[in-house]
Amino acid sequence: QLVESGGGLVQPGGSLRLSCATSGFTRDYYTIGWFRQAPGKEREGVSCIRSAYGGPYYADSVKGRFTISRDNGQNMVYLQMNSLKPEDTAVYYCAASNMISQCVSSRFGYWGQGTQVTVSS
Repeated sequence: QLVESGGGLVQPGGSLRLSCATSGFTRDYYTIGWFRQAPGKEREGVSCIRSAYGGPYYADSVKGRFTISRDNGQNMVYLQMNSLKPEDTAVYYCAASNMISQCVSSRFGYWGQGTQVTVSS
């Protein structure tokens, strides 16, 4: 139900936009999130957006650089990543929860396959 795209190799300071197709996932209340996992590290919540009750969440490490957005008509969620740093290198996952949730991976029951983002010169 969730398919990510848009990962790749980018130089430090560059930009990428990740896309998540959420077709088939229709709920009145939901949370869509982007998570990432680097080698040897735990999966962390990068940014989440809810169908109601408050604005988007961003991890401190990406505030001011990443922007999450959604296109309900196209059933898409995006993560615009600017000013990328080598420490942003990870596999990025799109995930969905069928309720209003915190941006914590254990709250999400639906996951995409992941897309690799590598920031390197």
